[in-house]
Amino acid sequence: MGSSMPSPKYLTGDVSAINEFIDRFDVFLLDCDGVIWSGDHVFEGVVETLELLRSRGKKTVFVTNNSTKSRQEYLKKFTGLGIPSNVEEIFGSAYSSSIYISRILKLAPPKNKVFVIGEAGIEHELKSEGISFIGGTDPAYRRDITPEDFKGLADGSLLDPEVGCVLAGLDFHINYLKLSHALQYLRRGAVFLATNVDSTFPMSHGFFPGAGGISMPLVYSTGQKPVALGKPSQAMMDAVEGKFQLDRERTCMVGDRLDTDIKFGIDGKLGGTLAVLTGVSKKEQWEATDAVAVPAYYVDKLSDLYAAAARQ
Repeated sequence: MGSSMPSPKYLTGDVSAINEFIDRFDVFLLDCDGVIWSGDHVFEGVVETLELLRSRGKKTVFVTNNSTKSRQEYLKKFTGLGIPSNVEEIFGSAYSSSIYISRILKLAPPKNKVFVIGEAGIEHELKSEGISFIGGTDPAYRRDITPEDFKGLADGSLLDPEVGCVLAGLDFHINYLKLSHALQYLRRGAVFLATNVDSTFPMSHGFFPGAGGISMPLVYSTGQKPVALGKPSQAMMDAVEGKFQLDRERTCMVGDRLDTDIKFGIDGKLGGTLAVLTGVSKKEQWEATDAVAVPAYYVDKLSDLYAAAARQ
C-alpha cells in the first residue's frame, strides 16, 4: 500500500471504536449484494444491525448497481427477506439511469426514445419517469438473427427513427440480434449509457457475468465508452445527494467492492468508507501497492457493528 494512504481501521470486536464510528455519521449508504445478502440469503445479524443504526437516528439508503429490479421490486425483496424498508430508501442504477435521462439528458423529440438492453427493472423505472423505450423484455428481440434482419438493420429500414439513446444493463437474454440493433443506433449517433459496468455480480455464493460484460461488445464494436450511471460514477452520487439532501462529510459508504463501492465514496468525498469482507474484495486487494481504492474502515461482516448495542 502506498505510504501516503493510512491503513484502514479494523472495527470488528472493538466496541468503543464501533461506537465512535457510528457517532461520526448521520447517513449510511449501503450496497446490497455482498453486504446485506448474497442472492436470496440474508447475512446473519443484518436486520438487527440496520435496526440499531436507525434507532440511533441514522438514515440508511440502499445504493445498488443491480438494474434488473425496480425500486418497487427491491422493496418486495427486502420485505420478503424480513428487512424493514421503504421505496424512498432504495436507490438502484435503473432508477439512477431514468433520472439521468429525464432530468439531465432531456432528449428532444422526435429522437427521445430509448433502446433498452436489460430486464424489467429498467423498464419500470423508465415508465415512472415517462420515458418511452423499445427493446428490453420485448419477446420480438429474443430470437436468432435472420438474413432479413442483417439487411434491414444495415439499410436502417428495421430501425426506429425516434431512438436517441441506448441504455445497457444486465440482460439475462442477451443475444446477437439485440447487440446488432444497439450497434446500429449507436453508429447513427444515439447516446450510449450503461446502468453500471460491473464485471461480475454475486449470486448463490458464486460469481456471474455483470452488466459490464453485456455492454462490452458494444464498447469494442464502436470504440465508445458509455456514461455509466452506477457506482463509482459521480453522476449517481450527485443524484443521491440531490434526492436526500445529505451532508457528504457526515455520510459513510458501506460496500464489499473496492472498485465500485469504496471508490464511489472516496471520489464523492464522503466522510468515510467501510469495507465488509462478505463479498467480492478481500483485504489483500487494498494492501496491494496498486489498490484501486482503500477504505477508511473495515469489518469482517456488517453485523459486527451490532456489538455497539452493548452500549446502553
